[in-house]
Amino acid sequence: MELGGKTIASTSRAWRVLETSHPPTYYLPRDAFSAEGVLRETSGSSWCEWKGQASYYDLVTEKRVAPKAAWSYLSPSPGFEPIAGAVAVMAALVDRCTVNGEEIVPQPGGFYGGWITSWVMGPFKGIPGSIGW
Repeated sequence: MELGGKTIASTSRAWRVLETSHPPTYYLPRDAFSAEGVLRETSGSSWCEWKGQASYYDLVTEKRVAPKAAWSYLSPSPGFEPIAGAVAVMAALVDRCTVNGEEIVPQPGGFYGGWITSWVMGPFKGIPGSIGW
């Protein structure tokens, strides 16, 4: 994952979370964000009916800041314990994300954090007219 011309996260072990009408969201272990200061806690939270309360992070490099571009479920709902403390990133807010070497396309709409690759098929929430499904 890249931001401001710098690799900010890299891992060979992530959790691929699938939700109805969404491409997968990838949750990376916190230690995938190896550069000190890349994850900066920020105010605010949100509620997911499946995973519980999310906490947010700004992603920070010397050249660029992506406000509230990452989130984590520190105490997720039952069934989602494996992703406790793992960090997901809104791909549209960073410069580049890849999965198995393939550059992903961010889920459209600016609300959901799905990562679209050639091996997942839509339609996906976020496209015009999808608010009701």
